Amino acid sequence: MPAGSIIDYEAIRAAEVHRVPYDWMTGKGALRAEWIPALRESFPDIKVTGFHPLSQMKVDGAFAQLIEEMEGPEFTRAASQALGVDLSPYPTLITVRKVSAAHEGNIHCDSESKIATLLIYMNEGWLSPEGRFRVLRSEKDFSDYEAEVSPEMGSFVAFRRAGQSWHGHTPFVGERRVVQIAWVRSQAEIDRKTKRHNRSSFFKKLFRREKAAA
Repeated sequence: MPAGSIIDYEAIRAAEVHRVPYDWMTGKGALRAEWIPALRESFPDIKVTGFHPLSQMKVDGAFAQLIEEMEGPEFTRAASQALGVDLSPYPTLITVRKVSAAHEGNIHCDSESKIATLLIYMNEGWLSPEGRFRVLRSEKDFSDYEAEVSPEMGSFVAFRRAGQSWHGHTPFVGERRVVQIAWVRSQAEIDRKTKRHNRSSFFKKLFRREKAAA
């Protein structure tokens, strides 16, 4: 594997922060080019749609190093500097998505337990007009958006949680790789979210087995 860090921290720090309709930022080049082949090869083999906590997957190789860097203090410092909020006191929750279903990506605002969220996309090009992250001005209309982010390799988007931090992506079915890190108010909240993820994943897998056997 290549030497050095996978994440280009300067790309995170240099991202321009927008204040409308809430505090958010986006940029490209979060992942160094020489690491892309190894990251593509080591991305977890996730069969079930949705975001999944790290406990539900095998993480190794370059992807394991990426996770280690995202959980490290330098990454939190870079995100803190860019967003203008000290994230260092807060524990982190990392979740990973490989496959998206038509019902996912609905307009929503994160719960108050989250301080901020950052997503790094890992898709080789993105030709579809669907499945693009949107910074939304309201909770009811996907067409009422401030900005749209294509989920291409190394692109990222981050935002501070607020009462009006509406976001989502238009329906897309298929592979849509993304790693999400959230800075959460307490470890108890992370434990609760992880338990809910595990329960949801169990029923998804059960449904798939029953459908296959039918």
